[in-house]
Amino acid sequence: MKTVGAYEAKTHLPRLLDEVAAGETITITKHGVPVATLSPVRGDRAQAMAAAEKLREIRNRHPLNGLTIRELIEEGRKY
Repeated sequence: MKTVGAYEAKTHLPRLLDEVAAGETITITKHGVPVATLSPVRGDRAQAMAAAEKLREIRNRHPLNGLTIRELIEEGRKY
């Protein structure tokens, strides 16, 4: 795990974010005391894909009788 000071983190945030995206975990310190951790997000893509698949299954089981989502939104705005 890498450790950087708050000033360095502020100055080099884009580079640090690239490192985190590549899997690195970085601890940010203030006056030598750890105050925050930058770490990669794990599992969000898989969860999002699973949620999208569930929505497709629901849509296929409950057809909208030819209506588009846009038409449903516009209809809901009338009330």
